[in-house]
Amino acid sequence: MDDAEVLELEQRVEQVERVAAIDVAKASGMVCTRLPSGSNPARRVQKTWAVAATTEEITALGDHLVCQGVELVVMEATGVFWKPWFYLLEDRGLRVWLVNARDVKNVPGRPKTDKLDAIWLAKLAERGMLRASFVPPEPVRRLRDLTRLRRTLVEERTRYRQRVGDVLQDACLKLADPKQGLTDLFGVSGRAILGALIAGQRDPKALVALAHPRLKSKAGYLEAALTGRFTAHHAYLTGKLLDLHDRLEADIAELSARIQALIAEIDPTPPPDDGHPDRLPLLARLDEIPGLSPQTAADIIGEIGVDMSCFPTPGHLASWAKLTPRTIQSGNKNTHGKTGKGNRWIKGPLGQAAVAAGKTPTFLGARYKRIVKHAPKKKAQTAIARNILEIIWVLTADPDARYTDLGPDWHTRHTNTARKTRQAVRDLEQLGYTVTLAKAA
Repeated sequence: MDDAEVLELEQRVEQVERVAAIDVAKASGMVCTRLPSGSNPARRVQKTWAVAATTEEITALGDHLVCQGVELVVMEATGVFWKPWFYLLEDRGLRVWLVNARDVKNVPGRPKTDKLDAIWLAKLAERGMLRASFVPPEPVRRLRDLTRLRRTLVEERTRYRQRVGDVLQDACLKLADPKQGLTDLFGVSGRAILGALIAGQRDPKALVALAHPRLKSKAGYLEAALTGRFTAHHAYLTGKLLDLHDRLEADIAELSARIQALIAEIDPTPPPDDGHPDRLPLLARLDEIPGLSPQTAADIIGEIGVDMSCFPTPGHLASWAKLTPRTIQSGNKNTHGKTGKGNRWIKGPLGQAAVAAGKTPTFLGARYKRIVKHAPKKKAQTAIARNILEIIWVLTADPDARYTDLGPDWHTRHTNTARKTRQAVRDLEQLGYTVTLAKAA
């Protein structure tokens, strides 16, 4: 009893007086409102009805909820079907929460119906037992749509590049060899050779002559690699794939320009002044982080936005991105669980940035090398990804903050030499040795 934890908590049975909940489906939604009774304030008036998922019906529902004085509207995140409900009700001036379906467990022992689900959701909301999911404002949502579309097109462009390589393999052309052949099949030399093959050129020496002069040392291998059975059929396939690839290249460039312009519009960084003449825009400051390119930084901004008040601390942002392992305690045993699946649109760019940062002579690179000595590579990448996201939080929250690298020798400079010495001596003594320490001359 001496170790018992005693807390005084404020107990509120009903935290929200006027609440509405919507069980969302594709073509309709089941609405439940719980309001105070006019005759007896201690009682609740509950009403449920179905509403079609059309703009006119949802707008009429919003007007009705406003007239009823509803303070909060909650709904589950069901695919993409929640978006019309959320956006239209938000436009009517209502406070709308999107909640995770995992937090709204079905109560055992009762039927699973839309009506009962809406009632249960309303009861949880009025008692303050739900947490709102992060839904960015309209400008960030538009940026997110653009960054996700660009990432999808980049992945599709990669597929077309792989298909061109498959066609060359079918034609017995071993052109794309990182060690002896072309490191980039879609570079200047690769595109010149592919264009000549499509045009009908089959002479290996003439094709090698189109390569960049820096590839003269590989001329012998390239001439042998370009000797194959490249037919008119292969030329047709390659031409079609290159046309689709180039069309995607143009679309990606257009999207990148629109993304840059939209980020400039929502960037909260004030212009330089006398006190901060070297102040940079947000995207330029994020580009200073090792492993982070402007494209990757734009993808991350599209997912988390530029208002860090939604995440009180960097740890909250890392936890939301599922980069923090769960704590599991049972008795005297404390273990760490998995980080969770998370949002692939943010974990993908962060993973790429972590891999790139691990190869740099910076603090993050040194930290990656230290972790990977005693942990799997994926865990080291997750740890570096979390560090990068926490740095992004700091730079986004403070427009005057700039990234300063601690240096690859930071851990060495801050090592506790005495503790390391004691540990080394203890290890040797456990192996049966007698250790006598003497300082080196």
